[in-house]
Amino acid sequence: MCSRCRGDRRRASRGQRGAALLIVLTIALASGCDREKRDYRGGNAPPAAAVRVGESQPGAPQPTPPDPRGRYFEGNAWHVNQGEALYKQFNCSGCHAHGGGAIGPALMDAEWRYGGRIDQIHASIAQGRPNGMPSFMGKIPDDQIWEIAAYVRTLSGNAPKYVAGGAPQGMAAIPPTSRLPKLKPKTTESGQ
Repeated sequence: MCSRCRGDRRRASRGQRGAALLIVLTIALASGCDREKRDYRGGNAPPAAAVRVGESQPGAPQPTPPDPRGRYFEGNAWHVNQGEALYKQFNCSGCHAHGGGAIGPALMDAEWRYGGRIDQIHASIAQGRPNGMPSFMGKIPDDQIWEIAAYVRTLSGNAPKYVAGGAPQGMAAIPPTSRLPKLKPKTTESGQ
């Protein structure tokens, strides 16, 4: 066999090996591609469930029984005064002013987006709320959250007369909590 024929044979053998390798790689890539199955007819997708932020939701009040721990903090003057000090220390007035509202909602009126019971206020502080209220669960001890909730509840006049704020009243931004008119909390319809 001549040298020219041997060279042609080698080139043909290399070309066949390259083609075979290309075919094997193509088959391997095609079998490894696991495409999703698409239903273009619009199958029966399940309805989207509403996202729950916490126990309380805006709108109509939910028939949940009040948390029994709230009674321990709500009518207790010492806890309310502690809550007032914590309200100032944690700079709650930065958003809610002294209860009159600023970038956060007012706490001195009867309109409550997520409920005005002490356990609902506690849930709002602990869990946070959409559009600005951060969650303080794990950042503030639970007893202190209850104390802040007890103080916030007094801002709308829902405190017994014997529970008075402990701050000096001479230059107070708000009257003593024992002198505020009692406002029965209402839940807003829009929740905004």
